[in-house]
Amino acid sequence: MDINIKKCTLGDSHELREISYETFNETFKHQNSSNNMKAYLEKAFNLIQLKKELSNPSSQFFFVYFNNEVAGYLKVNTDNAQTEEMGDELLEIERIYIKNKFQKHGLGKYLLNKAMELAMEYKKTKIWLGVWEENENAIAFYRKMGFVQTGIHSFYMGDEEQVDLIMTKILI
Repeated sequence: MDINIKKCTLGDSHELREISYETFNETFKHQNSSNNMKAYLEKAFNLIQLKKELSNPSSQFFFVYFNNEVAGYLKVNTDNAQTEEMGDELLEIERIYIKNKFQKHGLGKYLLNKAMELAMEYKKTKIWLGVWEENENAIAFYRKMGFVQTGIHSFYMGDEEQVDLIMTKILI
């Protein structure tokens, strides 16, 4: 089992769009209308948006490879790139997605560890993320990894308001 990680650059924007569409669709298409999925995918993962995010010095993307194939990705934010104002001492994990066929190989934990490593490098005391209240597998995983629910916020899937749990982990 060969696992590697690579920081994404602007040159990776097309591949990032592909894996973003694929993993988001695999994760949520069964629980959302096709119109809302289409609207969200086109808004969040179009090339202009992804290039803007890749160019932001307070955001970073990483591909995780399993046996030399892109298996998933991680997006972290600091400072004003965070999707909620959480303060300078926190790092946000905005996205952590693994393709279905690569799940249960420890890749989520691998990416989570990378996020914690970055947080420590940037001298952050906590990491946080938002997870859909109906994504029970992800919630169970984050709890197992030491995250606790500290709040909620709204997330819009197309025109439908959904609730994300805000989960936080103290690093020190």
